[in-house]
Amino acid sequence: MKQGSAVERLKNGIITENPTFVLTLGMCPTLAVTTSAINGLGMGLTTMAVLALSNMFISMLRKVIPDKVRIPAFIVVIASFVTVVELLLKAYIPFLYDALGLYIPLIVVNCIILGRAEAYASKNGVISSLFDGIGMGLGFTVALTIIGAVRELIGAGQLFGYSVMPASYVPCSIFVLAPGAFFVLAALTAIQNKVKIAGEKKGKDMSKIQSGCCSDCMNCSDTLCGQRKEEPDNGNN
Repeated sequence: MKQGSAVERLKNGIITENPTFVLTLGMCPTLAVTTSAINGLGMGLTTMAVLALSNMFISMLRKVIPDKVRIPAFIVVIASFVTVVELLLKAYIPFLYDALGLYIPLIVVNCIILGRAEAYASKNGVISSLFDGIGMGLGFTVALTIIGAVRELIGAGQLFGYSVMPASYVPCSIFVLAPGAFFVLAALTAIQNKVKIAGEKKGKDMSKIQSGCCSDCMNCSDTLCGQRKEEPDNGNN
């Protein structure tokens, strides 16, 4: 695998197809565990570890797993790595394990992980799939950490557990409650959309910030898409 390809996979996960801000996937843990920056960082890194390892393992087995049972096979692989990560957190980082709680085993059914297994790892090489998992995981981690940091700062006057606001600051406690997650996510998404629209008005190509594969290869304009290249011609083109 070329270095440029590795960088492209990382950039794709962090910016181009960020799981949270662009693809809007994995909203359950995004909204639930981001009451603080450390929780968001912990959940993001945990998901990244599972995503990278499951991507790599599924890519290794992509020619062995029968197509008819690929989804159950993917879930078994993902569940195995989630169990390993959960036990490691429980043993070595118990405070984070307690904070994340039920959302650790729920990583098994996180649509980001299953989606990358189906859309990328099952069709590409091991190293490329590994970097795709790391890129998507980093994008998820960055998003959760930013959301958690904003909620913690406004809702508690702290950042990573340390007080950073002046003593006169009165915390807006709603931001550490459930509605605060929606407020912050909506604001960050609005900022992203504003930047994209402003770039388009200036004539910049903002199409690289996309919403993922539309699965409509016939009408898709992305001529560099690997999935389109794999589609049979059937004499229609």
